[in-house]
Amino acid sequence: MKQSRTMSMVEAAANVVVGYVLAIATQIVVFPWFGIETGLPEHLTIGIAFVGVSLVRGYLLRRLFEAIRMRSVE
Repeated sequence: MKQSRTMSMVEAAANVVVGYVLAIATQIVVFPWFGIETGLPEHLTIGIAFVGVSLVRGYLLRRLFEAIRMRSVE
């Protein structure tokens, strides 16, 4: 069964949201180990800087693999 473009975007968005929450939690724990002291607003901003990239990456990779799968079916 072929995954629709909409569901590809929903999957990519869910992946990014979960990744964003994990990234913020990881930054809060790991940054102090390296002497990087920032507040929650900075952590959130750093995380947002990567959200767009992650969303596009996830969507494009999903579409690429879907295209590869569809070619192998033909």
